[in-house]
Amino acid sequence: MEQVLLIADSDWVRNDVTAALDSATLSVVGISDPHEAISAGATHNPTAYIVDMQVASMGGMATTRSLRSAMTAGQIEPSEIILLLDRSADEFLAKRSGASGWVIKPFTAQDLRGALSQPEPTGA
Repeated sequence: MEQVLLIADSDWVRNDVTAALDSATLSVVGISDPHEAISAGATHNPTAYIVDMQVASMGGMATTRSLRSAMTAGQIEPSEIILLLDRSADEFLAKRSGASGWVIKPFTAQDLRGALSQPEPTGA
């Protein structure tokens, strides 16, 4: 079973992502502290990361950059990183952070699944 690591401290974001993606072939593992993202990635070896732009004190952009650095250093396996944005103006930040793709909140299950299947960075 494939796993997605969700990094979000908001209950509604965790609930909505889990409801949209959790299935017989894909499970969502959620953490609320972005400082634990690399160790959780090493433990769970997810096929993708979903990072909320407004996560805790670190923020989605810094979390994404940290994950990308850990991937480059070989600490975790390379994977897609999808940012959950608050507004379309944040697409610039998503591109700069190294995200594989992004979805603007509020999102649908189709938005999330589409972002996870995109080979190139795109927005939903």
